[in-house]
Amino acid sequence: MAASPRRPKPSRTAGVFVNCPFDDQYKPLFRALVFTIQYCGFDVRCALEVDDSGETRAEKLIRLIRDAKLGIHDISRTEANAEELPRFNMPYELGLFVGFKHSSDPSQRKKSILILDRERYRYQKFLSDIAGQDIRSHGADPKTLIREVRNWLRNQTARELEGGEHIIEQFRLFCDQIPQLLSAMNKTERDLENYLDFHQLVFNWIRENVVRG
Repeated sequence: MAASPRRPKPSRTAGVFVNCPFDDQYKPLFRALVFTIQYCGFDVRCALEVDDSGETRAEKLIRLIRDAKLGIHDISRTEANAEELPRFNMPYELGLFVGFKHSSDPSQRKKSILILDRERYRYQKFLSDIAGQDIRSHGADPKTLIREVRNWLRNQTARELEGGEHIIEQFRLFCDQIPQLLSAMNKTERDLENYLDFHQLVFNWIRENVVRG
């Protein structure tokens, strides 16, 4: 691997709030999303990072959204559940983020949003109020998601970012090494159900394998 500068630990000012499904079906996309954000030198912020029974979920979300300048919102999962009820969490969190962006606070008005869906215009069937937004499609494909997220993050920073195809290859290498990495830490794939374990695994891999000199 060509030498390149070592990336410092991302700061909270580079936080990207992630609003997406957290179930097993979405796991490949979630892992690609977390990896891409961290690889590009930003830091993922999401509701999974805090486990505090003294804080309601709404309080947690509001705090995370208020503190993040950037937000990635995947609204691709809106189908009814086993009880034939739709899933409103993702549109709800998107609405909170948009509300902060249009507040009277100048710092909040600097927020930037990326909205993702499986198909670019599918939102018109269930969330037409966001018409006019530039909705990006990932087609439920991690590679496409990586390209879209990388390109959006490039527009949010003056730093040079490596290309999407390179990040896709790095993500493949990381995924191939997950069993070995877990074994070395006396952990299993099940431990990665804990978000902080997965986030730390990604951060450590990037720190140890991506050298920028």
